[in-house]
Amino acid sequence: MKKVGILGGTFDPIHLGHLIIGENAYDECGLENVFVMPSGQPPHKENSTISDEKHRSTMVKLAIAGNKHFEYSDFELNRKGNIYTADTLELLTSKYPDTHFYFILGEDSLLDIEKWYEPARIMELCSIVVTHRNDGDDTLLNKHIEYLKCKYNADIIKLDVPLIDISSTNIRERVSQGKTIRYFVNSEVEGYIYKNNLYKEVIDVE
Repeated sequence: MKKVGILGGTFDPIHLGHLIIGENAYDECGLENVFVMPSGQPPHKENSTISDEKHRSTMVKLAIAGNKHFEYSDFELNRKGNIYTADTLELLTSKYPDTHFYFILGEDSLLDIEKWYEPARIMELCSIVVTHRNDGDDTLLNKHIEYLKCKYNADIIKLDVPLIDISSTNIRERVSQGKTIRYFVNSEVEGYIYKNNLYKEVIDVE
């Protein structure tokens, strides 16, 4: 059975924090590769303005070029309407029956996962890799992991990652204010943002 990670997100834009998380998951979980998967229209952001998928997908491709175990995936972009993680995982497991997926998400997302669409199905279809900043108190997270394991028989792996305080929101704000984003994103993504005049006005989406 192949072990494949899923690193999903709006990626507006993809930044070095995303890449560090994906690389750590690949290494710590013994994955064969990681699908880097830009989202379509996430249900919880349907009132937000998201950059065109062409820009977001191109930035992902630029960001992961040269990393042989990162693989760009347009699996969600090719679907229409609201995109639910449970549906994505079911479709992926049907398409790749010889693969076990490791869904990578942040601590805040795991704490809220019972508010997601069909959380039991999510935890049935994949292992969950939850990122935790290694300088923080993990008491609440550990308690919630044990709760989810007991309630859903979930397979949850805690991944400690370095404290990298970068967000897509902050990058968009810095660009709109004329501030540097060097070392927030890789140089190819930085060049693409400026060449295409992205984020001249701040958009409200993470």
